[in-house]
Amino acid sequence: MTATPSPNPTILKAIESLNYRATVGDVAAQAGLNVNLAEKGLLALASQADGELQVAETGDIVYQFPRNFRAVLREKDARIRRKETLDKIWRILFYLIRMSFGVVLILLIVASVLAIIALTVAANSARDDDNGGNISMPTVWFSPDFFWIFTPDYDRRRPAQQKSELNFLESIYSFLFGDGNPNADLEERRWQSIGAVIRHNRGAVVAEQVAPFLDSIGTLSEQESEQYMLPVLTRFDGRPEVTPDGQFVYHFPSLQTTVSQQERQWLPAFLRESLYQFSKATSGQITLAATLGAVLLILALVLTAMTLGAGAGILKAIAFVSLGYSAAYLIIPTIRNFTIKRRNAKILERNRDREMRAKQLANPTIQPKLAYAEQFAAETVIQQSDLVYSTDRDLIEQDIERSAQIDAEWERRLEGDLDSGKQNPKRPNLTDAEWQSRLEGRE
Repeated sequence: MTATPSPNPTILKAIESLNYRATVGDVAAQAGLNVNLAEKGLLALASQADGELQVAETGDIVYQFPRNFRAVLREKDARIRRKETLDKIWRILFYLIRMSFGVVLILLIVASVLAIIALTVAANSARDDDNGGNISMPTVWFSPDFFWIFTPDYDRRRPAQQKSELNFLESIYSFLFGDGNPNADLEERRWQSIGAVIRHNRGAVVAEQVAPFLDSIGTLSEQESEQYMLPVLTRFDGRPEVTPDGQFVYHFPSLQTTVSQQERQWLPAFLRESLYQFSKATSGQITLAATLGAVLLILALVLTAMTLGAGAGILKAIAFVSLGYSAAYLIIPTIRNFTIKRRNAKILERNRDREMRAKQLANPTIQPKLAYAEQFAAETVIQQSDLVYSTDRDLIEQDIERSAQIDAEWERRLEGDLDSGKQNPKRPNLTDAEWQSRLEGRE
């Protein structure tokens, strides 16, 4: 028996944002999904989450879901429950991993300090034994600020400065590895934006309206033939239309049907990538993190020098680990800083290219294409009165109700035509007698 695939999380989010009722076009545009994938995903979700299918007179299907459909999915699918449990466990483990880098740093500093004190005391003891037993203890001084980082009110006791959402241990991880890719959802945002542009223009666009949301639009010849529109046509089930002067406009019938009137929303002129940030930690936290790394490196070098030729294996191990950790601790952010600068330079270049493409929409030569595309622009809003069938009701009951509605509509139209003496535009080839005969035959 083939296992039912787990629901697409993107479709789940889209359904919630669309108030639990949507067409395939609504979901495809909202989530930026391929129309075929959106349709298959909605059918699968409807079967798993007790969704309802509603059919309009036009043949379009509306998917209606209960507001607790996530709970329904959890109850029916053990895999979803396991996945949610594993996700929670991973979030906890990853948080502990992030914290561990700061903990290891502090432990190594403390261990190095204690090792240096132990070696100093041992050396002084040996010297004092040779000098008659006078023992002098070394003086070790720690800044009180160093220990404030472990107190609950550390943030309040620090000098007034920029507030951070990161605690001390989190800032250590952020200093080392940053805070992730700021454009991790770039592809999702790209296709959502393109879908929104198509819906905003009621399912008919020109290539220049889509180009500002793509990375590369190919060579000059590929740009002239608008080959970069092929993935958009494939994803959103579009078709090209040719203008009288041989140019293309693009028509997306699947995205022209909706269950609610689309509000004119603000759309970005182009897809803007976010720049990488070295760290979300404050400047004070970054300075403290770097200082602690430098302190550990100095302590490791001192400890290494003190253990040369000594027989204390554990102290040599502490020196070796501290030296390696502190070197990596300072090298990794340095390399990352140079990498971020290169990445940001490329991001700025791509953003400039997209912005330039967006400005081309103001070119007067594009206006005829935009005007021609308006011929294909349309929006069909499926109202509750347009529905002819729904899976949540008995089929026979719906057929009887629909038959009564059709009879009433025919009688209303017939009476109106007879009173006005005009031909019904819905039946231009029938005389009044023929129309009356059909109505009597139906009765």
